Amino acid sequence: MLYQDTVETEVLVHKPSVIVSIFVVVLAAFLMFNLTDTTFGELMRLVMGEPLQSGFYGRFAIAFVIAVMFCLNLVLIGFAPLRLQIAIVWLELLLLFLGFVESFNLNLPFISENLPYLITQGVMTTIYVSTVSLIFASLIAIIAAIAKLSSNGFAYGIASFYTSFFRGLPLLMQIYLIYLGLPQLGIVIDAVPSGILALSVCAGAYMTEIFRAGIQSIDRGQWEASRSMGFGFGLTMRKIILPQALPVIIPPMGNEFIAMLKNSSLVSVLGVWELTFLARTLGQPTFNHMEMLISASIIYWILSACLEVIQSRLERHFSRSKVR
Repeated sequence: MLYQDTVETEVLVHKPSVIVSIFVVVLAAFLMFNLTDTTFGELMRLVMGEPLQSGFYGRFAIAFVIAVMFCLNLVLIGFAPLRLQIAIVWLELLLLFLGFVESFNLNLPFISENLPYLITQGVMTTIYVSTVSLIFASLIAIIAAIAKLSSNGFAYGIASFYTSFFRGLPLLMQIYLIYLGLPQLGIVIDAVPSGILALSVCAGAYMTEIFRAGIQSIDRGQWEASRSMGFGFGLTMRKIILPQALPVIIPPMGNEFIAMLKNSSLVSVLGVWELTFLARTLGQPTFNHMEMLISASIIYWILSACLEVIQSRLERHFSRSKVR
């Protein structure tokens, strides 16, 4: 297993051949794009003159400068402590993203006017749909995982068909089948419950395999020892198996939670007033689509980052508990 302090990284700083290789790759990559009409091209034109307006010379000059700046940045960052390296890279990438967003010439007053409503209505609905779906998906996954680990052919057959079917269908198709298909059987469900049901059964199918793998990672001797002490199945799962399986389960479960948060945007096709639906609705009348879509994208990113922090803390907590 590799850890941060065991992976060799100084090779990027101390081996010229690696730097030259990276320089060539970056140069070739940026030669594929014509950046002479961008803000960076305008700055280069002021420094190096009008020949940069067009032609291969201009593209090569810009690509060469970018490659030099990239390699120089890589070398200098390599001498900084790890935490500072991470902070510098995050800051640089964030500035690049802001520069990319600035190129759209966004209507900032329009964003500031609609952002509060986007948060109070859209974000709250998104969090509600995602949270309820995750709770139901986790319950479904635990039951299905236990069924797949059982020796009962009927239970295993249902669980295996469930995971195969709902992992094989696109989520959007599942939403349509539940919202438009169930009424054909006389079962009419509103938009929000339909979206929650579709998200729950889809995520539950993926989580089933996560729980199954986590439970199977525990040595069989743990089961036999608990049985010899007179523990029942439920008590064994709660007190012995699941606490030890959590360090294995949490990382993929965290990824599934984040994916669920973003997949909740698909319920917008049902008219649910979640973040994506409101972003499209608010931007459509005045054709400020990009303003609202970028705002919604940043909000999704912030929510995902919060989940990443929670996941990281949970991983550290249960890894310490396992060591003890």
